[in-house]
Amino acid sequence: MVGKLMEKVLVTGSAGFIGGYIVAELLEQKYQVVGLDNLSKYGRVTRSFEGNSNYKFVVGDASNTELLVELMKDCDHVIGGAALIGGISYFHEYAYDLLAKNERMIAALCDAAILTRKTQKNLKKVTFMSSSMVYESTDRWPSKEGDEALIPPPKSSYGFQKLAVEYFARAAWDQYQLPYTICRPFNCVGIGEARAIGGAEIKSGDISLALSHVVPDIVQKILKGQQPLHLLGDGKQVRHYTYGGDLAKGVVAAMASEKALNEDFNLSTDTSTTVLELVELIWSKINPEKELKIIFDEPFKHDVQKRIPDVEKARRVLDFEASTTLSEMLDEVIPWIKSAINQNLI
Repeated sequence: MVGKLMEKVLVTGSAGFIGGYIVAELLEQKYQVVGLDNLSKYGRVTRSFEGNSNYKFVVGDASNTELLVELMKDCDHVIGGAALIGGISYFHEYAYDLLAKNERMIAALCDAAILTRKTQKNLKKVTFMSSSMVYESTDRWPSKEGDEALIPPPKSSYGFQKLAVEYFARAAWDQYQLPYTICRPFNCVGIGEARAIGGAEIKSGDISLALSHVVPDIVQKILKGQQPLHLLGDGKQVRHYTYGGDLAKGVVAAMASEKALNEDFNLSTDTSTTVLELVELIWSKINPEKELKIIFDEPFKHDVQKRIPDVEKARRVLDFEASTTLSEMLDEVIPWIKSAINQNLI
């Protein structure tokens, strides 16, 4: 572990939901970390690793190529996580911004890394954060690495832009030999998300959705006493809820592995759960003595019905497995959301 202190990693989007988990995992594994974020989504969020001598945080714009070049100096790795990202309501509320702003950030990241590699050979690789939404239009399950090239492109601007991230990564290698790895997280669950700054108020029954991410929104509706409970869609949607700490381990493993060079990986639990099964589990933890009643509302336009990954490649190449159960995740998330509600963060 001591040797890793010689390696430095730049993480863009370090103050984000998944970004916070990635920084914590890197520090746990004794890397030096530089974090970049403009704090535009949540504002300043207190993290457990603040004050760590191996962490430097910079407030700045991830679309600023000159800043990125400066921060990449002496870095061995870059993890590109900066992006406008949110739940399904975000796909509608910020359809253009998700495309335009995220494209500027990914282009700046690639430009800076290409420039840096010309003079600094110790920059080994860029690890790009994609998304399970590249499989938005799939007609085959489980979704396997490579399927994204065989199926129709995503219909949402967010899914389309995440597919573009992968094209940027491969094109930068083809023309400039910029080494890369692509990570596709599936349905991250964890703590640390708050209501997005400037987000529109979207109602589900009598409760405003906090994030339009299914787990925190269901938890907060139940904690706030919504009865009957309003669900978007028929509850048969299938997801693979994956703990943020597990995802971070997968991202760091993909970053560090020589076998991951110019490869792509689905990072996810292998356990399928329907939204209705999720609701019943959350309800049993919060209201075990009460009867659950549900109203099924009209879903959002881009509500993918099945998101099921093939995780064999990550298991075989990275020796990565997301082992945290949904029940264990909820035992951490429910108290955190209860506290966030009391602090008016959600």
